[in-house]
Amino acid sequence: MTQAKDSASAGSQDDAYRDAAAQFGDAIARLARGYEADPDLARDLVQDIHTELWRSFAYFEGQCSLRSWVYRIGHNVGVSHIQKAMRSKPSQAQSGLDEIDALAAPDNPEAEVGENQVTRRLMATIHRLKPADRQVMLLYLEDLSAAEIGDVTGLSSGAVATRIHRLKALLAEAFQPEDIDR
Repeated sequence: MTQAKDSASAGSQDDAYRDAAAQFGDAIARLARGYEADPDLARDLVQDIHTELWRSFAYFEGQCSLRSWVYRIGHNVGVSHIQKAMRSKPSQAQSGLDEIDALAAPDNPEAEVGENQVTRRLMATIHRLKPADRQVMLLYLEDLSAAEIGDVTGLSSGAVATRIHRLKALLAEAFQPEDIDR
């Protein structure tokens, strides 16, 4: 009986993961690219998020929305990834943020596909933010509400709203109309 129950829960875990991956796969990829500037490491991070998402469905009880759950898992894996990178290569992590524009250089046509100059500048600016601010901005760009971002990050919705307001002002300053080549 226990083996049948384990098998049934494993099946539902697989089904829950497949549904979440189908529904949020693109968002997971965007989130990973927000946490990691290096395209190869971002792909690895996507895989890490998917692996942890699958594992997490063993203990998902539905106390929050599926969307919040997926973003919480992605956020936690992304934070762990950043912390690990900062511990292993503190000077390289910072210099990588300073040189992000070089990742999408014109001599790399694969990086140019589907990207434009403004998007690259926006991502470069986001990558230069402090990790906590970057997390909030990435979740905001995924259309999560302040309350949902608070659920994911552990911040109050008021703190999230204040941070979003400050970050939007910072981004607006960085993207003055005369600075953007069209």
